Amino acid sequence: MSTTTKRNYRATFILDNRGKEDTIDQIIDGVKKDIIAVDGEVSSVETLGRKDFARVTDRNLPGATYVQVAFSAPAQGPAQLKERLRLNSTVYRTFLQSA
Repeated sequence: MSTTTKRNYRATFILDNRGKEDTIDQIIDGVKKDIIAVDGEVSSVETLGRKDFARVTDRNLPGATYVQVAFSAPAQGPAQLKERLRLNSTVYRTFLQSA
């Protein structure tokens, strides 16, 4: 039985629920499930609220809800998480950093 050392990370997600039935809380729950799916453990979630973008790339989306999630995962966890979330249309952007 191998024990994988987990590292701490902080992720900032920009969420886009335009035209979706899901609430922000439901989207966050989905993101937490994705973190668990890559063998991660969520330690805290902080909703930072809706903010306008400094540079608007889509005029239909001038701002969105920002959420910060602190979690621990194996070294390959962040890459696996980004790949899973790339397919999720409600997660507009993902920023990952070591904590």
